[in-house]
Amino acid sequence: MFRNYLLIGWRNLKRNKLRSGIHILGLSIGISICFLIFNIFWYAHSFDKFHPDSEQIFRMGMITDFGDGEFPNSGVPGPLGEVVESELTGIVHKGRLYTLWETLVILPESNKVIGRTNTVTFADAGFFKIFPRKWLAGSPENSLENPNSAVISLASLEKYFPGQQPLDVLGKGIIYSDADTISAQVTGVVADFEENTDLVFTDFISFSTIKSMEKENWFGLDSWGNVNSSSQLFIKKEFLKSEADLNLGLDNISKKYLNKEGGNSRFTIQPLSEIHFDQSDPGPQSVSKIFLKGLIFIGLIILTLACLNFINLETAQAIGRAKEVGIRKTLGGDRSQLVFQFLSETYLIVFFSCLLGIVLTEGLAMVFRNYLPSGLEVDYLSLENLGFLAVISILLTLLAGIYPSLILANYDPQRALKGEKGQSGKFSIGVFLRKNLAVLQFASSIGFIILVSVISFQMKYLSSQPLGFEREAVVYTQLPFMAGIDKAERIRERISQFSFVKNASLSGDLVSSEGLWTSDIYVPKDTSEARYYVQVKNVDSSFVAVNGLRILAGKTGSNQADEIMVNEAFTKEIGAASPDEVVGKLVRFGATQRKITGVVNDFNSRTLREEIRPLVFSYVPEGFHVLNIKLEKGYNLALSKTEMEGIFKEIYPYDESEFKFLDDAIASFYEEDLKIRNVLGMACILAVIISAMGLFGLSSYTIAQRTKEISIRKVLGASIMQILGLISREYVILILVSFVLAVYPAYYFLNEWLNSFSYKVEMPYFIYGLSGLGVMFLCLLIVGLHSYAAAQTNPAKILKDE
Repeated sequence: MFRNYLLIGWRNLKRNKLRSGIHILGLSIGISICFLIFNIFWYAHSFDKFHPDSEQIFRMGMITDFGDGEFPNSGVPGPLGEVVESELTGIVHKGRLYTLWETLVILPESNKVIGRTNTVTFADAGFFKIFPRKWLAGSPENSLENPNSAVISLASLEKYFPGQQPLDVLGKGIIYSDADTISAQVTGVVADFEENTDLVFTDFISFSTIKSMEKENWFGLDSWGNVNSSSQLFIKKEFLKSEADLNLGLDNISKKYLNKEGGNSRFTIQPLSEIHFDQSDPGPQSVSKIFLKGLIFIGLIILTLACLNFINLETAQAIGRAKEVGIRKTLGGDRSQLVFQFLSETYLIVFFSCLLGIVLTEGLAMVFRNYLPSGLEVDYLSLENLGFLAVISILLTLLAGIYPSLILANYDPQRALKGEKGQSGKFSIGVFLRKNLAVLQFASSIGFIILVSVISFQMKYLSSQPLGFEREAVVYTQLPFMAGIDKAERIRERISQFSFVKNASLSGDLVSSEGLWTSDIYVPKDTSEARYYVQVKNVDSSFVAVNGLRILAGKTGSNQADEIMVNEAFTKEIGAASPDEVVGKLVRFGATQRKITGVVNDFNSRTLREEIRPLVFSYVPEGFHVLNIKLEKGYNLALSKTEMEGIFKEIYPYDESEFKFLDDAIASFYEEDLKIRNVLGMACILAVIISAMGLFGLSSYTIAQRTKEISIRKVLGASIMQILGLISREYVILILVSFVLAVYPAYYFLNEWLNSFSYKVEMPYFIYGLSGLGVMFLCLLIVGLHSYAAAQTNPAKILKDE
């Protein structure tokens, strides 16, 4: 029986090619988007699920209260790792990490320089108890027990000692160059994780090495007041211990150690499953949960529009199959058999849509490759993907097909066989439903167009705003971490000698960056001191000239540790009448007296989401790791970069350089917003296409049903324009209703988004009107073409049988 249903369905598809094509193309677009989003969602939630008892593992973090706001940090103060087991009950294991940055790896035995890597970390034995691995050599109990011990992964083994077995490399030496030179011996080899993980470390130096080197102060591990994201602490709790109990214990630790003198800083715990989505310390493959939820929402909207198209067109065309239903019922077919037959036909459409959707998915993946996680590969034959396609095909068959099937199965066979196509009453549920479904479709299209247009308008506004510094012809490069101030000064001097270089400067970060270093400064006031929170930038005396900042009072610094510069916002913050008033003032900054030598103009040192903060320029050469270069105009940029890279390689032979433009770094501040705009833009295009296809199919059918009416009106003297106006009026009303429904959701989202910027446009309401008019024009164009073709038909051909 089912085979017969499919055969009948196949014949109906071939008989109605336009209708079938619209259904299959519309549903395949929705399926392809949902299929790709499902793979992104599945991939994002697959990270670190494989660890034993992963739901009991947490990373400790901290929320620091700076007085002007709270800032989350994935790191914790070093002393917390010493006391957490005694101060917090219900802890099975603790694991400590201190991650290193751009560590130079050298093999002393062969005098071979491997290069720099970001996968080296200090770790204790507890880390491998929480995250066990397969040990190929050594043991988890004692491999990290002694100072200057190192456990490496199989990937590092193959890189450092190619062709050697794990047991053969035990005792071999490795030099890690970071804040100091660490000579370590290999005491263990572990297998690499094959599953998706954010724990990408390949080299583990024993945590006790830090103490033996007497570097606790350097790494900031000796004070409750020092915290950075490198100091990581993982815990594994008992099964019966709840998160609420852990949070209560952490509150007590916070009161005891952090807030002795007041304050609201506190410790937090983060489930292992949430680390991949943490945007306070994003990893190379991390993804925003908000962005992920937005993708899911968009995918569901597109798929819903495709389903609405199916329902709308099928209910409109159901009357054409009334005689078929009447004959089947007369021959003994019952209602359930008819419903099942029409659902089988729907399933056939969905099946072909799934096949085409798979093809479209590959195209979408190619178009959005830069937006997809780097390790994502769509395996079409995986169990989860086959399961998704099976489930979505059944769901779509039911959601899209059940209502049209019920409409068809409920026809009265006597009326159907007599050819009665209209309803005796004035109200038609089918017409009512079709109009409302069309309204929902066009409301979604209008909403998407408004969102994309306003976001683009704001992005263009941001790109045109003056930032208070010169960003044209400024390039920069990251210097190797902790490579020494002598080499940094040498490369600055060498590059300054090029004729195409106007000036060069060393600093801790760029003139405008997403990094934030805050501190407090104490300014004399009457007989006491007033405390202010300020942003800090570590720069040399050439930084002002390279970035085109203006001196409002005083002069630039002279590279002295006891001198600082401030911005105009600082002078206003402390209540100075003019910038000149603060020049020469002595303040306490960093526990020592500093002299203010000059005041620079206000500039946007961070994104335009934030107001300009009071800022201090300090001179700490040990923290310089950015080289800023102002180029002369008119030179060949490609040749200039090549020559500068040659100098870099000469001074840093084991490191790679990449000279980038400051403009590109500033543009990267808004990458997430551009992603949202581009994804919404694609959703907008697809929503309009699906809605237009639905309108095309629906209008072609409904206008075909009114050909006799149109012919009679022409015979009675109606002009083509009058006929077009009569038919189009109904659709104009539908678009107006759609516009009203689309405005508020779009306004709500855009208002929230614009409020995240300190510099923003006023809500551009004219875009709302233009979006509605654009959709109305498209609608009238589609309806008008069909109406015009019908109106051009000779009435004699239509009315000859009347």
